[in-house]
Amino acid sequence: MALVVQKFGGTSVGNIDRIRRVAERVAKTRDQGNDVVVILSAMAGVTDGLIELAQKAAAEPDKRELDVLLATGEQTTAALLAIILKSMGHKAQSMLGHQAEVVTDSDFGNARILEIGAQRLRQLVAKKTIVVVAGFQGYDIKGNITTLGRGGSDTSAVAVAAALKADVCEIFTDVDGVYTADPNICPKARKLKTITYDEMLNMASLGAKVLQIRSVGFAKKYNIPVHVRSSFNEEEGTMVVNEDSGMEQLVVSSVTLDKKQARVTLTKVPDQPGIAAKIFFPISEEGIVVDMIIQNTRKGGKTDVTFTVPKGDFKRTLEIAKKTAAQVAAEEVLGDTNIAMVSVVGVGMKNHAGVASVMFNTLARENINIIMIGTSEIRISCVIEEKYGELAVRVLHTAFGLDAEE
Repeated sequence: MALVVQKFGGTSVGNIDRIRRVAERVAKTRDQGNDVVVILSAMAGVTDGLIELAQKAAAEPDKRELDVLLATGEQTTAALLAIILKSMGHKAQSMLGHQAEVVTDSDFGNARILEIGAQRLRQLVAKKTIVVVAGFQGYDIKGNITTLGRGGSDTSAVAVAAALKADVCEIFTDVDGVYTADPNICPKARKLKTITYDEMLNMASLGAKVLQIRSVGFAKKYNIPVHVRSSFNEEEGTMVVNEDSGMEQLVVSSVTLDKKQARVTLTKVPDQPGIAAKIFFPISEEGIVVDMIIQNTRKGGKTDVTFTVPKGDFKRTLEIAKKTAAQVAAEEVLGDTNIAMVSVVGVGMKNHAGVASVMFNTLARENINIIMIGTSEIRISCVIEEKYGELAVRVLHTAFGLDAEE
């Protein structure tokens, strides 16, 4: 007998028929002798609909009240699944975030989980009850309802699995696993049987949409095996596991593409101590995440500073950068949104030389100019023109031997 946490996303619970199929899948897992806790997202499109409704009520809805509204999406699916499971003769009970003791900070709309009490969850599991928890939500120390941001139900699921010391956390979605590249871009992409937490963390941060990055962080911290699989078939998916699990490691395991990046450059900045802090501190104060940073030294004690930010934060970043440029006597601020970041990821890079050379030569053969380069121990990223993004993914996928066999 195992303790299994199962999470089902929006498309998996898109209507009553699909919720009924989820119930059958959950019941099958229970009938196999396992204890089961289920985490649910709202039905597909419901969260967006609730946001639109709130914006009709007020141009800028109060964040606290918006969280109260958005939490009803998951409350609905949790209750419906519990109703169906009970009608099938199973012991089941739905729980909201506060009932499951999901304690968060007070950052409405993007709250972070501080702890999960899980006492009531454990009591119900001990009584062989299928517990259905509304994902995406929790409560702060003042008792306010909070939500965890886009993809927050993944984080809910892994955090609950960690609190309960579950044997596995199954993330059911509309894809049947983690692929070496986006199959919509690269038809030769193939499904991976296993991938490490670090590889998945990098993929999530670089544009892969399979798992929410905070959920992978939880899984790694508490060593929870995560099984990414499809809601619509019974096939085995991809296991996200510890690097020391004996898995076979590819030099490069995936190629990712992120089109949601923008580039900002401050030209002829005085090359003096403390200048970088003056540039990036006001950006960080606004909660804007800077990814890649490059500094090019000029003659005459000047330098150019170029960095990337999410495209959604581009205008705000540009405004901040222009104010800073005036303060530090930079010449001008330039911006570009027509870029993409293509990356190769793999823990096998740690022990293999020449990965960067293969990447750069492959792009050069296609006359794709590299604008910026960023590296870490297990990934290399290149900023290129957006129009070449999908071509870059395909040629790199082939160059690193990731194409599926015909």
